[in-house]
Amino acid sequence: MNYVPPAMQSSADIPFYQPTGRECELFEIAFRRRLPLLLKGPTGCGKTRFVSHMAARLGLPVETVACHDDLTAADLTGRYLIKNDETVWADGPLARAARRGGVCYLDEIVEARKDVTVVLHPLTDDRRILPLERTGETLHAPEDFMLVISYNPGYQSILKSLKPSTRQRFVAIEFNYPAADVEAAIVARESGLDLDMSRALVRLAERLRALKGQDLEEGASTRLLVACATLIAGGAKRDEAILAAIVEPLTDDPDVKRGLIDLVAVTLG
Repeated sequence: MNYVPPAMQSSADIPFYQPTGRECELFEIAFRRRLPLLLKGPTGCGKTRFVSHMAARLGLPVETVACHDDLTAADLTGRYLIKNDETVWADGPLARAARRGGVCYLDEIVEARKDVTVVLHPLTDDRRILPLERTGETLHAPEDFMLVISYNPGYQSILKSLKPSTRQRFVAIEFNYPAADVEAAIVARESGLDLDMSRALVRLAERLRALKGQDLEEGASTRLLVACATLIAGGAKRDEAILAAIVEPLTDDPDVKRGLIDLVAVTLG
């Protein structure tokens, strides 16, 4: 039996996301066809918001996991806990989603330990199962379960990358920062700042992104622009908002910081 999604949520209940292509349609097709999805793109370009938006559109709950070096397979699947002098099993976020349905979103998957990706494999092929070794149970994911992972290719290295055997289990969508006019509209909508000033911040971001791989590890993200614009809309002076929300988050190097401040002055006057 094919999964029939619930009634669409009202627009007020759906987190705002501005499509830049056919990524929304691809997500829906992958969900309907029960395909796991990999999102690739730089920090702060909208990957997490996209997942929240699509899950809300489809009426699905979301289990979001921010992956890190200490994340283990047990953190995802579950563990026994002591409760009221009894030992009880508690599902982890992956097991909860595989048991009840919905989206399990693993953000920055390459940051997790290698045993984490191994536990995902049975859920990413036609079996769609999650063995729980500690309980002896095997969860069969319902039709409305979807596994989504993401990472930033700009941080890939020999030590932090997805093995081909894992990558090829997913269909993938590449994200980038939106076109300048679209990004300015997003910044204005999310922050309440006027469109002209939002356009100026986007011009600055484009100059900063050109420094990626030189003076900066990463360029100014849309997320940082929204934070900066929110400060300005809230009454902060432009230059202090740019320093607090863009320059300081991008670097700790005093020389680079001075160079960025000079770039702000040249770009915005």
